[in-house]
Amino acid sequence: MKKKLILCIVAILLGIGISGWYVYYFLTTPGPSHSQPIVVLIPPGGQLRTIVRDLVSEGVLTNGLAFSWWARLTKADRKIKSGEYEFTEPLSPLELLRRLTQGESRRLIVTIPEGKTVKEIAAILADKGLGTAESFLCLNTDPAFLDRWGLPPQGMEGYLFPDTYYLSRFAMPEEILGKMIERFYRVFTPAMYRQAEGTNMSPHEVVTLASLVEKETGAAAERPLVSAVFHNRLKKGMLLQCDPTVIYGIENFNGNLTRLHLRTPTPYNTYVIPGLPPGPIANPGLHSMLATLHPADRPYLYFVGKGDGTHEFSSDLASHNRAVQQFQKRRS
Repeated sequence: MKKKLILCIVAILLGIGISGWYVYYFLTTPGPSHSQPIVVLIPPGGQLRTIVRDLVSEGVLTNGLAFSWWARLTKADRKIKSGEYEFTEPLSPLELLRRLTQGESRRLIVTIPEGKTVKEIAAILADKGLGTAESFLCLNTDPAFLDRWGLPPQGMEGYLFPDTYYLSRFAMPEEILGKMIERFYRVFTPAMYRQAEGTNMSPHEVVTLASLVEKETGAAAERPLVSAVFHNRLKKGMLLQCDPTVIYGIENFNGNLTRLHLRTPTPYNTYVIPGLPPGPIANPGLHSMLATLHPADRPYLYFVGKGDGTHEFSSDLASHNRAVQQFQKRRS
């Protein structure tokens, strides 16, 4: 009787050992090899059964039953993230499950250039297949979304930070725009908030003025000089007379800025309204915001384009008029 009990215990232990070895071998052994990358889409809310079926049919996984059992045992099935997954080499079930639960899916690389407007950014995202332009633009007038991010009621303009983003194909518009706004709050540091207070400007006014600087020049060295012109004009109570603000206030602008446009009152026509416009006219980059906070110590009040992307700066109207004649003659 004792001998039978020992044999029974040995058999049980042997069975446990063999089972444990099989589980270990299965979990750590790479799956089938493949000659080219395999892409598997896991949609939001995908069921484990469907996910495993796709992984097996695409040749990423061999034993779907064992994989499902382990995923449920470890409760990893509840953590699998949606996305577009690309597999370039054989993976063990353990590594495969780790990637699925960590959300290491293939990302779309989206670059938002400095100085783009909300409408232009929505078009860029739509072109990447991340949603319709309307699905992004509707959030610009969504009070709940704006309030969630502490944005002004007029919208997101100025707060979608220009940068390169790595986005999931299945990311929602709220998530995508949220990443850009979150990046803005990270870039606009506490030191910049303190500097804004020191110049008697609110953060919103800084972003607004930075958007004007961004649109007026693409030359990095000129940003502090353009900033100086605007700061000097504001101090003297002069109109900013910034063409990009006028253009921003024109619906369906056709590219031809006329004298009538300059005389037509809109909230953004700085040839008519004093001070800053009510909000940003584009989404400025960090350098334009820093130039706004640290304008050059120059008495400039005017600037005119030279035709090569740079500008001639002047401190008085007579000098400015001569510069205008000089460079207009050169362009003609």
